[in-house]
Amino acid sequence: MDANDPLETRCDILIIGSGIAGLSMALKVANIGKVIVLTKTSLKECATILAQAGISAALSTDDSFEIHYQDTLNVGDGLCHPDVVKKIVSAGPARIGELVKWGVQFSKSDPDHYDLGLEAGHSHRRVVHSKDITGADIQETLINRILEDSRITVLENHIALNLKVRAGRCRGAYVLDKYKDIVKNFSAKVTVLATGGLGKAFLYTSNPDISSGDGIAMAYRAGATIMNMEFIQFHPTLLYHPHAKSFLISEALRGEGAKLIDEEGTRFMKNYDSRMELAPRDVVARAIDSELKRSGNDCLFLDISFKDPEFIKGRFPGIHAKCLELGMDITKTPIPIVPAAHYAIGGVKASVSGITDIPGLLAIGETACTGFHGANRLASNSLLESSVMAHFAARECRNLIEKGPPICTFSPWHSGDAVDSDESVVVSQNWMELRLLMWNYVGVVRSDKRFRRAQQRIHLLQDEINQYYWNFHITSDLIELRNLAEIAQMIIDAGFHRKESRGVHYTIDYPKKRKTTKDTLLRKSVRSEILDSSKCE
Repeated sequence: MDANDPLETRCDILIIGSGIAGLSMALKVANIGKVIVLTKTSLKECATILAQAGISAALSTDDSFEIHYQDTLNVGDGLCHPDVVKKIVSAGPARIGELVKWGVQFSKSDPDHYDLGLEAGHSHRRVVHSKDITGADIQETLINRILEDSRITVLENHIALNLKVRAGRCRGAYVLDKYKDIVKNFSAKVTVLATGGLGKAFLYTSNPDISSGDGIAMAYRAGATIMNMEFIQFHPTLLYHPHAKSFLISEALRGEGAKLIDEEGTRFMKNYDSRMELAPRDVVARAIDSELKRSGNDCLFLDISFKDPEFIKGRFPGIHAKCLELGMDITKTPIPIVPAAHYAIGGVKASVSGITDIPGLLAIGETACTGFHGANRLASNSLLESSVMAHFAARECRNLIEKGPPICTFSPWHSGDAVDSDESVVVSQNWMELRLLMWNYVGVVRSDKRFRRAQQRIHLLQDEINQYYWNFHITSDLIELRNLAEIAQMIIDAGFHRKESRGVHYTIDYPKKRKTTKDTLLRKSVRSEILDSSKCE
């Protein structure tokens, strides 16, 4: 920190976000400059820690990169970028080896072989896992390595407000220190967005509370191109219980034979897809949504109780323990489930190395959109993408630091005539209205009528939120609400623009796919501007 200005901090690499993407990259770039990692709560609160199933990688003798590549393309429904898929899939085994070297202990079927899981959309068992707490084990390992490395500074309870762009180049960010309730300048040669997803924009989500799309919203305001925001993957099986917040029931249960049933115990997936429970997530989520709307029930059920109890406890200890805590023994009774917003396929347009169209700004992990997932993410490909992007972005960082301009200072944050608010209920009211709006109008099944209603409502909400934002002192809740409103606007505008059903984007007005496949690109204007879409080669 500059001794003459406690509100300004300089570093070579500023990493905003602390999941698998951000922490992996921090470890890789610690030897090339001063590194600061910002996390808006604590290192132990992120989407990575909730990931249950694992990381997909072609490691068995009957599997191959080509088969994994083809499975990813098939699920991506014609929108994947083939060159990106090849690069990420082929880098998978090396990234698994790196995580093991750092200390992650993946489950093994015997001393020489990983216990590979099977999930929907995969033609082979290839999901490397640590029982059903893979993300938690990875995050704990990365945290331990980060805290042991004196070259890396971690600042918890720091939430970024805006990126600072000067002469077309990103120079760092304005950041709210929640401890001291002050806005600081963080100047950097390279700024990395690794802020995760945006599930908090929807009423039901498997994401943690911090998933408010901050990195995407900041990049959008800074002028970066945003890609394919209409594609929100809804996980079919979120635990439905009044005391269970955002607890996911892993797709790995269905991979091990769990059955989806209604309240009478009847399997219904045969009415929707020949692959039954192993159909891709978008198909299963729509089937569940259809069954719920048809019956009027609050939930459906996932049943694995017919399997050996010891197998269930050994393979899914986390899920078993959580359900037991809530009074449900999954070795004896079915699990109540509902669909939920799970993964943001769209994000900041970036290369596999994280390069965006703003010099000095990289985006990695769920915050970015590389074209890897296409229109629908193949299960367990997300941790794979985050790990691979962190690796290649770290290489890019060295080039940017060596060839880029020096760190520069920028003007301090000015709050103007803003005052303390005595009406925080405005924030909570708008946040709940936004989540209901998105769930009801821009959820699993969409239509032009719903999009038009959503556009009208989100513009009114944005106007009210922006007025509040500029009139009152900044708070963490207000920052998130503002970001979520912009995220919602982008999802609505991109979804309304796509006049077809493809992957996870399903609209009753256009149930068929178009012959040509194009990405949806957005850039900030008064609201948002649909650019000429780029055709996937």
